[in-house]
Amino acid sequence: MIQTMKDKMRIFCAYGMEYKDHEGYTHDWATLLPAVQLAYNTSQHSTTGKSPSLVEKGWSPLLPLDHLKKNLLNILPTANEFHNMGKRDCDTAAKCIAEAK
Repeated sequence: MIQTMKDKMRIFCAYGMEYKDHEGYTHDWATLLPAVQLAYNTSQHSTTGKSPSLVEKGWSPLLPLDHLKKNLLNILPTANEFHNMGKRDCDTAAKCIAEAK
């Protein structure tokens, strides 16, 4: 754990280092530490097979990606629904072609 944290901190904590993100905003290392902490605490560790948050608190915080995945599962059709939608569209297209003749 200590070596992992040292490696992650070394990336962000170089003296005088400023990080510029893809949108051009500049951050100093102190503003990035909460993100490093969250990433570390929510990642699965090889020793326990669980995240530190899960081991310590009994639950892991929901991340923005978790919310997106949950919503995508409700939005995306199942294979059978997708097949039925395609079949319905083909039937509608065939009906329109027949009416156009």
